[in-house]
Amino acid sequence: MMCMRAFGGARGAAVLALAAGVLAVMAPAAFAGKPTGKFAPFSDCPVSGTNVVTCLYSETTKGEVKLGKTAVPIEAPKKIILQGGVAENPETGASSFVAAVDGNTLVKTSLPVPGGLLDFVNCKEISNIIERIACELVFENGVTGVNATTELAAPASSIGIHEGKLISGNGAALILPIKVKLENPFLGSECYIGSNAEPIVLNLTTGKTKPPAGFTALTGSPGTFTYEDESQYAIDNGVSLVENDFAVPGASGCGGILFSWLLDPIINAKVGIPATAGNSTAILKDPLQLASAAAVKASE
Repeated sequence: MMCMRAFGGARGAAVLALAAGVLAVMAPAAFAGKPTGKFAPFSDCPVSGTNVVTCLYSETTKGEVKLGKTAVPIEAPKKIILQGGVAENPETGASSFVAAVDGNTLVKTSLPVPGGLLDFVNCKEISNIIERIACELVFENGVTGVNATTELAAPASSIGIHEGKLISGNGAALILPIKVKLENPFLGSECYIGSNAEPIVLNLTTGKTKPPAGFTALTGSPGTFTYEDESQYAIDNGVSLVENDFAVPGASGCGGILFSWLLDPIINAKVGIPATAGNSTAILKDPLQLASAAAVKASE
């Protein structure tokens, strides 16, 4: 009663009612729980309002992605994170990948390219005097570092994950359509190898790859699975996913509208792209975690 009088009778009651309504609307978002314990890494798994049955969280802290002649190592503390859920159609039983809640299904991690910009572009190698002068105007500077960031080149639903093949090593365990952004102030904001229209498609296996004749096969490893909580949680230590049977398109958009005509061919020559299957490799290592969506939700 004292609170009501302090707010001014009926007007105070209306204000309190409105405030209670706002809090009721805000409460689910403001106080939504997060998975705890071993299920904490699955905080972005879409467990609500979907047919997701399995949550996935993978951290790659070792390995290498080599496109044409240029290799970019993956080394801790840098890591490439893939996360989301695997849904199952209740009618057909078919599986599909579902994007992470925050949209960061494949977290954009910038990896330094060995040699930087100077290893990509040597203006003195250009015979045409006009092109060489244009090259020097752009690249004779102190900002030479180049980063490579791997991004999804298609919706998350295009990702393929096959737990059986992950364990057996027979066939592609992870299908990943990607594009690689080359980052440097002088390369502009749209310098990519691969695109949504022409992605680099990795069919990663824990077994043995099947590259074209004349190329050496790579051998991955299914690692060692450890199951906990009555098989509601699994971690795969020592997993190694490999692929060297994919084509890589040429670069595009490097230097923006003004200089892409000059820089795209230079970068293509330096990187060794476009490259046919067998000339490029992908090696992704380190733990992969899986959990049942029900257990993740129950841990919140």
